[in-house]
Amino acid sequence: MSTQHAAQFLPHAAPMVLLETVIEVTAETARCSVNVSKDSVLAPFLNAQGALPAWYALELIAQTIGVWSGWHGAHSGESPQLGMLLGGRGLKCTVPEFAAGSELVIDVSMVLRDEKIASFEGVISIKGKQDNLQVAKGRLNTYQPDKDEIIKLTQGMQE
Repeated sequence: MSTQHAAQFLPHAAPMVLLETVIEVTAETARCSVNVSKDSVLAPFLNAQGALPAWYALELIAQTIGVWSGWHGAHSGESPQLGMLLGGRGLKCTVPEFAAGSELVIDVSMVLRDEKIASFEGVISIKGKQDNLQVAKGRLNTYQPDKDEIIKLTQGMQE
């Protein structure tokens, strides 16, 4: 698989796309990356030192799940669909922030999935010359509403 821009698989618009590159997608996994830089998509979210606060790990993992879903949808002829984060479990970061100049690699792996609900393990690593340093890990649960549910959620119950 050649590298592609993550934005084409997400139903987000700038500046809310926090990933840059899709590295790989399989039946049950996805790998994306993003640079922590004032020249990257993360620029609006960096602190004064040019670092990204670690609590963004939740959204980076969630968007990688979104890329997984959008990539599979695109290969079935669908446009990216809205997904919902139901919650997370055991999300832990070993650093308070992702340092300026680092390249983050985000991996997700499906744990279970039915028609609308899925659970993924996510890992964020800082790319290194030899080994990647794992800095965040957790499990996220997601929900894929259908079009009628999206209308009800966004417009409320109309009588």
